Amino acid sequence: MSAKGSCYDNACAESFFRSLKVEALHGESFPTRAAMRQAVFEYIEGYYNRQRLHSTLGYLSPEDYEARLNS
Repeated sequence: MSAKGSCYDNACAESFFRSLKVEALHGESFPTRAAMRQAVFEYIEGYYNRQRLHSTLGYLSPEDYEARLNS
């Protein structure tokens, strides 16, 4: 955690949750908590980590970025 009032505090987490809300949850209605959990899981594991391009990673997905680092 950074100092109180820092504009950079939790910037990565805030960016992720904004993406989650806008790209996966906004306007959706879920009949159960389990259905919502499944949708969040599918977004993170199926799209965010495997397909979504991230500007901070040179417009690669996290999976592709890690593969390049390990090769």
